[in-house]
Amino acid sequence: MATGFIPYTRDVEVADPQFDQNLQTVIGKTERYIAESVESEGTGRAVRDAHAKGYGLVRGEVEILGGLPAEYAQGVYAAPGRHGALIRFSNGSPHAGADARLGAATGLALKIFDIDGPTLLEDEPDTRTFDYANINAPIFFCNTVEHYLFIQDLFLQAPAYFAEGRPGVHRFYRDFVTGKGTLDQEDWAWDEFLAFLRLSQLPKVNVLLSSYWTMGAVRHGDYIAKVRFAPDPASADAVVRRAMDIASAPEVFRPALVAELGERPYAFDIQVQLCTDLERMPVEDVTVEWPEKLSPFVTVAKLRIPQQDISGEDNLEKMDALSFTPWRVTAEHAPLGNIMRARKEVYRRSSVLRHKLNQQQREEPRSADELLP
Repeated sequence: MATGFIPYTRDVEVADPQFDQNLQTVIGKTERYIAESVESEGTGRAVRDAHAKGYGLVRGEVEILGGLPAEYAQGVYAAPGRHGALIRFSNGSPHAGADARLGAATGLALKIFDIDGPTLLEDEPDTRTFDYANINAPIFFCNTVEHYLFIQDLFLQAPAYFAEGRPGVHRFYRDFVTGKGTLDQEDWAWDEFLAFLRLSQLPKVNVLLSSYWTMGAVRHGDYIAKVRFAPDPASADAVVRRAMDIASAPEVFRPALVAELGERPYAFDIQVQLCTDLERMPVEDVTVEWPEKLSPFVTVAKLRIPQQDISGEDNLEKMDALSFTPWRVTAEHAPLGNIMRARKEVYRRSSVLRHKLNQQQREEPRSADELLP
């Protein structure tokens, strides 16, 4: 075992004694929002409570590279090979509507097929699929399920805050830092608020030009890691529609994605950053960016996207019916930390309710061929 990398042990996570109680409250709020979204979001259907608006469902292929150093050739990356894949590009907001209303936070959800071994989802262990649900930033704005209780409210109510102009913005900021008045002053959420401000200043670019990180840490076999999808440099250089003027039209991200993939293929590098210092690369504090000078990202696979037509409305319908969760993985890649652990049941319950309300069959595909030509 390499001496520079921190080995995974169960004690790298710190248990929160109020976790289960707070989680049930989060699930209740999430389910209420999803049920109400059928009318409130104006789409006539229930939407996700995050990443509600998708920009396209895309066919891909993951090539796991050979010749990797042993500490990176872990879990699903231990054996070279090619796997079919599906990709969902999305906006990070819990709301639907015009792009100008939603901001610059975006996501790349990846579903890889034909992966051996049971998943960590007890109700669907044998799907042979493996998911990532990544965001276009190396940090996140919430560290505990307790804080997520008020942060979730803030984001669901954000349009009402910002509709008031500067006074509403100031009230949003105050309520964020103070936990809507619930936090003692020494416990104000400054780190999370500063992470939110950083995320709010992300450049508005074509979704193909962003890098996408796991929101928190994950197991990487014997080690602890974060995983990033970084644009292949040659592919990124070829992109024509680069900066997005979100005020120019109600829809800007999807048309740019449709046009680019209709003209040329694309590729991302799937990269792993192994933890070398639990103080400076913490598991429980997702507001901290892991320094690359302590541990660089190493490419372990290529995500190749062929040239394709995703312009049809049926593409959006098929995308909407899919489910992605960071817990549809094998045990060697388990999400780590309390916030990542909360996502397991929140995502599952959210998906079950959304599919029920939309009268959609909730079933994992066995290949991209089931959905895309």
